[in-house]
Amino acid sequence: MPPSPRPHQKPRPKPQGFAAREAAVACLVSILDRGRPLDDAFEAAVGKWGPLDARDRAFARLLVMSVLRHKGELDAVISSFLDKPLPADTGTLRPILLGASAQLLLLDTPPHAAISLAVDQCRADPKARRFDKLTNAVLRRVAATGKDVRAGLDPVVANIPSWLLQRWTEAYGETHAREIAAASLAEAALDLSVKSEPEAWAGRFGGIVLPTGTVRVSRQGAGRVDQMPGFATGDWWVQDAAAALPVRLLGEVAGRDVADLCAAPGGKTAELAAAGANVTAVDQSMARLARLKENLARLKLEADVVEADVLTWEPARTFDAVLLDAPCSATGTIRRHPDILHLRRKDDTSARVALQAKLLDRAARLVAPGGQLVYCTCSLEPEEGEARIAEFLQANPQFARLGIAPAEAGIATEWITPDGDLRTLPCHLPQDEPSMSGLDGFYAARLVRQS
Repeated sequence: MPPSPRPHQKPRPKPQGFAAREAAVACLVSILDRGRPLDDAFEAAVGKWGPLDARDRAFARLLVMSVLRHKGELDAVISSFLDKPLPADTGTLRPILLGASAQLLLLDTPPHAAISLAVDQCRADPKARRFDKLTNAVLRRVAATGKDVRAGLDPVVANIPSWLLQRWTEAYGETHAREIAAASLAEAALDLSVKSEPEAWAGRFGGIVLPTGTVRVSRQGAGRVDQMPGFATGDWWVQDAAAALPVRLLGEVAGRDVADLCAAPGGKTAELAAAGANVTAVDQSMARLARLKENLARLKLEADVVEADVLTWEPARTFDAVLLDAPCSATGTIRRHPDILHLRRKDDTSARVALQAKLLDRAARLVAPGGQLVYCTCSLEPEEGEARIAEFLQANPQFARLGIAPAEAGIATEWITPDGDLRTLPCHLPQDEPSMSGLDGFYAARLVRQS
């Protein structure tokens, strides 16, 4: 243990990049050990180790995302260089090793920087400091031959929980399941919903306009979203291409009364408002509604925002259309939220399914005769999508499915289920440039309440 500095001595300043790496480790501990969602964990970690400048903040985020996407591979590489498993109580040693290995194997960080800073991190942790020499030795071996070890691994098997891969195999077949898994481990492009002139915005950002109307931009070189042209002036908002489709299933909404249930953070509310609908956005989270209001203010759009539990909300009227984006496992969004790989469990679906059924029944009561109901989830699990609608239609004969036609709203034929619903997969929408491929896994069904 190094001696404490004398009273007249100033503590040695931390090296450049130390705070960013410590923030990343703190974030990983919150997610992997405490089950905290990525965005909340990251902001808390940056608050503890900040303020970080834009470059360090971006690096810390990239490091966390890289570890979460490739943790299985990284664990396997690290373990191959350990003579015996690490003891149980080693403080932050494991996430330090994961972060440094990600830098060496995935981010091309110079070995001397990644290894030296990881050793410094160990020495700063009372429980991990006795492993500083082991950390140095293991990471030198990772730098020397770790890429060869990684090359012998199957990334799908290593990084996707076996129960989840099995579930996808049962739902989509082995080939599609592996394609879904591989696409889920890739970084998502940056998708923008624009108020107008999509071609012009695509040209400005060096992007493309997808058949669905979304502007897609490569994340490489995009920089901070809030510094991009058009953000401050409210010309566009970030929204995955698949997430933009449920609103478009409603067709022309100008002048119609539309309820957006479970609305925060507000991407679909913004779509509806921009299209001229009279929107009532309902969510029970005050914090998430605050973000929705901020987004609407930036976009110069208006909606009636209601803080309420959808299950107990009692408006004095019905609506021409109701959109229910139900809480779900979100397994279709792993590209952007790789923490889902580590937070979801095999047996945690039943409670969500029960809630979805209740929300769907409640949403149906809010639809006026002749009105439409769109139910959607960003889940790849059929029990949260197709099964929910099949059960609902059997119990509610006053509703009928309004099937999706090929090319409607730019929807490809392969995205339409045999029943006429929407089912996008992360491996859909391939592009010549891999970084511009894919979209979130989404399910949506469009129903009509018969007069």
